[in-house]
Amino acid sequence: MTILVPETLYTPEGYRHGLAVAFDERIRDIGDPEELAERYPEAERIETGLRSVLYPGFLNVHVHLEFSANRSRLKYGDFMEWLGSVIRERDTLVNEADNEVMTEACREMLRSGITSFGAVSSFGTDLEVCRKVPQRVTFFNEIVGSNPATIDALYQDFLHRVDNARSCDPSERITPAVAIHAPYSVHPFAVRRAVALAKEEGLPLSAHFLESPYEREWLEKADGGFKAFFEKFLKTNRPVTTIEEFLAHFDGYPTLFAHAVQTTEEERGRLAQEGHFVAHCPRSNRLLGCGRYPIEDQRVPVAVTTDGYSSNWSLNLFDELRAALMLHHQGPLQRLAERLIRSVTLDAARSIRSDAGRIETDAPADFALLRLPQDCDEEDLALHTILHTREAEAVWIAGEQVETKRPEHQSD
Repeated sequence: MTILVPETLYTPEGYRHGLAVAFDERIRDIGDPEELAERYPEAERIETGLRSVLYPGFLNVHVHLEFSANRSRLKYGDFMEWLGSVIRERDTLVNEADNEVMTEACREMLRSGITSFGAVSSFGTDLEVCRKVPQRVTFFNEIVGSNPATIDALYQDFLHRVDNARSCDPSERITPAVAIHAPYSVHPFAVRRAVALAKEEGLPLSAHFLESPYEREWLEKADGGFKAFFEKFLKTNRPVTTIEEFLAHFDGYPTLFAHAVQTTEEERGRLAQEGHFVAHCPRSNRLLGCGRYPIEDQRVPVAVTTDGYSSNWSLNLFDELRAALMLHHQGPLQRLAERLIRSVTLDAARSIRSDAGRIETDAPADFALLRLPQDCDEEDLALHTILHTREAEAVWIAGEQVETKRPEHQSD
């Protein structure tokens, strides 16, 4: 048992002062520090000092580890140009993303206080790494393929990868999950089968959805940049589904939709009505020329996330939060900052069916300890947390403090 005594504690009800947390692998008690010390006399007591803020461990629910080798090989600025560069460089990048490269990507996330992440896996090459890192991992086995002639083979490969994730030991903190690549790239037959599997087994479910203007133009008009793409690679000039048909697969089962930049107000209303979530990737959306997700539409809960190195330059969650803070100028700054903190804690956890992301009794004992450079008003705590944090001072996962320091040979 350990008792942590921060200056400030972040809870689902907001910031609290004068409280401590007693925990082993889960949070057992929250209360006055002296009362907890009397209640748990054998517990180790850690006082974290002035301007310390204890947050639940942060969640980065949408990241592609398999492209962690990319730095400048891919083309940014336009989604179709980027996609073409991914196809050209895919084999090279996947081969270069060996275990060491992907492990360092996980360490980078850990340094910014990310204790849980959602790994969207196309090939399964990242499972070995995910089994060894200290974080909790929601392992999204992704299915992709729009050619009806190959659906059975693709689905069997998908099932094999799901089984591999299921076979992990509980100590490895792997949660198997299902991901649908996108409405333009997965045949409805495969979508139906994969979604049915998620529903039957209660697995977290995710899908890329309306990321770029090209996607909407293709799905609605069978035209635009995707037309030439599909004619070249799949010898077809028709989309396999419509936006409405795709969304219908997920009715009644809360799902994490990645990007959703090109959604209409009506479509976002439907996402809200069905209890869905949006994985918001502001830097990725900017780099690929996709536009801006309207976060001011607060009907749909948002999880801010980094995406992967295929469309970003870091997996540091605070880099992403600062980008979101600058991008979304609508509404009061402090209120936006508070919503962004919630988007990487409680809302992110709910989006992947996790009970983490909160400091409450019986929640997992996952924490990120941060320290502000100076005192500030309580209403500014979220804002200055985002502005001034690069790395967490300390991190606990399942009650154990984990090493976050960089290897000596590394630097920014």
